[in-house]
Amino acid sequence: MDRRDFLKTSGGLAFCLVVDPSFSQDVKSKTINAWVRIAPDGAVTIYSAGAEMGQGSMTSLPLIVAEEMDADWSKVKIEFAPADAEVYGYTFMNNPKMMSIVGSRAVQLYYTQLRIAGAQVRKVLIANAAQKWSVDPASLKTEPGFVVNPATGQRLAYGEIAAFGTVPSPLPGVDVKELKDPKTFRLIGKQVARHDLPAKVNGTAQYAIDVSLPGMVYASTLHSPVHDATTKVWDSMQPNAPMAAPESWNDAAIKRMKGVIGVVKLPNGVAVVADSFDHARAARNALKVTWTQAKAAGFDSERALEDYARIHADPGAKSDTIEAKGDVKEAFSSAAKTYRAEFRSDYGYHAQMEPLNAVVRISDSGDRAEVWEGSQAPDVSRKAVASALGLKDEQVQFNQCYMGGGFGRRSLGDYAAEAALIAKAVRRPVKLIWTREEDIAQGMFRPQSFQCVEAATDAGGRVTGWKHCVVGDGEFLLQTGIRIGYYGVPNQFIERRGVSHGVKLKHWRAVGHVFNVYAIESMVDRMAADQGMDPIAFRFEKMAATPKARKVFETLAEMCDYKAARPEGRALGISITERSGSLGAGAVEVSLDRASGKIRVHKVWVAVDGGVIVQPEQAKHNVESAIIYGLSSVLHERVTLKEGRVEQSNFHNYPLMRMSDVPEELHVRFVDVDTRPTGLGEIGNPFIAPAIANALFKLTGKRLDHMPFTPERVQAVLKA
Repeated sequence: MDRRDFLKTSGGLAFCLVVDPSFSQDVKSKTINAWVRIAPDGAVTIYSAGAEMGQGSMTSLPLIVAEEMDADWSKVKIEFAPADAEVYGYTFMNNPKMMSIVGSRAVQLYYTQLRIAGAQVRKVLIANAAQKWSVDPASLKTEPGFVVNPATGQRLAYGEIAAFGTVPSPLPGVDVKELKDPKTFRLIGKQVARHDLPAKVNGTAQYAIDVSLPGMVYASTLHSPVHDATTKVWDSMQPNAPMAAPESWNDAAIKRMKGVIGVVKLPNGVAVVADSFDHARAARNALKVTWTQAKAAGFDSERALEDYARIHADPGAKSDTIEAKGDVKEAFSSAAKTYRAEFRSDYGYHAQMEPLNAVVRISDSGDRAEVWEGSQAPDVSRKAVASALGLKDEQVQFNQCYMGGGFGRRSLGDYAAEAALIAKAVRRPVKLIWTREEDIAQGMFRPQSFQCVEAATDAGGRVTGWKHCVVGDGEFLLQTGIRIGYYGVPNQFIERRGVSHGVKLKHWRAVGHVFNVYAIESMVDRMAADQGMDPIAFRFEKMAATPKARKVFETLAEMCDYKAARPEGRALGISITERSGSLGAGAVEVSLDRASGKIRVHKVWVAVDGGVIVQPEQAKHNVESAIIYGLSSVLHERVTLKEGRVEQSNFHNYPLMRMSDVPEELHVRFVDVDTRPTGLGEIGNPFIAPAIANALFKLTGKRLDHMPFTPERVQAVLKA
């Protein structure tokens, strides 16, 4: 049954809400959105367009609608929205409407849209009650689950109205001035229980890897071990796509293996299909494939990282300007003192807990497909499957599932499209599961980078000039987080110098902010130390920190008792942090085992300006999650490639932080502001590397210039 048929037969009131995607003052009939159903028994069903991967958006987004419509939260039911971006998408800059939950976008980009949607429902309910009571709608008000007539004390439950009411077309417009005063919020800013937790605790939550269909078979794939990022991933599902392809393999031997049903040639890989995943995996591991030449053949990541320094030094190298303001040349030529430092960072893997997987079933006629996947971008995945099968988007039904981690990797739909091709070939429902080894070998990594930061100061020590160059592969992925809008340096020149290796890259939690903020804040700490100044005072006085930046640093200083002496053998390091419109300041207290080179982080504090906080406790957990993710990546994780092949294969040689290494204390505080919500899912990550590096300098007088800070690297720095 499609969405429209369901709305016709569901009973009660189904609201096709008219929402202006530009969030203008008056809502006009530009896009039809169906967000709310109210049943005669009072149950309110609200669609959630946000993919749920543990961040809580499946609670936060419906709660925004419920707030404005004055729903009784105890009667609200939540369902995943269909994968239809035209109906359930948001607008971002000048892009077409989308549903991708990346870049901490869910609450910040849906916030106004969903408030308007809830307000429209409230208007319709009031209008129906007013008609029944023959009174002016303006004389009525709402309470959770009821329309109330203050003059007479009459009350109508939303379910009662659903039994007799009608929904006008078009719906009434809503001026943003009609939205609730935040002072009257009953739900926003007040903690409620997360919708997804009970099902995850009792085991009923459905992940794609849990799906079982009649006649379903299992598949596992092998791709070229040499990276070959020569085209968009979803295009690679098409025949003749310019990717490393299989030429031949031990087909007969594989087909004789236990449980094997078939072997499917893919544009860029080979899939083994079997009656169980164990049998599919065993056959996949036995594949011996000859591959066509891949773009990354011969690539050495460590050698390439050193080549980046030469590219930076080459005055003829192609450069893209990211920021240019003031007269940088004059600032440096007239400077009382200049500073220069270089930084490096390695590739990083997403390391999501749940392996990549999808289930696809194709109709006998081949003109319909159904997909089960945990996707950060259900609209994108639906389109990728449709493209792979030569179908229209509307011929693909997408069933959104929970995710065991995403971090940016689950927003392409490439493995779902691959599952669709396999299902088409074997004419049976297919569950495709990538092995961990395949996921790492085919990882879409955070790019490695080389950075050079230069600064110029005047006679008073104020920073008057700033130059920052980042070199690497990844275009947009390199430059996020490189601007310093939180500091008032008058003359700036920021550039990117790109190269292309054929290594597959992808957005990764906080993307380029991780290594760019690391370089920026490490340089600021160097200058503060050189001038003998307190690091926070230096940012205020010499970097001209904005009022917003001052506020988060002041809050941080109070949180961590900034001036207090630390225990013997420990030191405090600080840094600004910035991502998705949010700004914060963080601190870490660390110690060092000099014999092993192991850094231990004992305590972490971060103060964040994230606008209105819809769900305070869950927002705090999001920041804590990013802190842990950041600590793991900064102290443990690195990917290296030799001859274009990833050297790591599983968690034994791509180590993640263990429970024994988790800090004893994590402290998160949100600055109290009434501005619109900004992103919180990644803000806890960017400050970790510079804060640790700055703390280690206090302990040892040595600087860490290459991320991650593995024990071997720390020992080398101590000996240098």
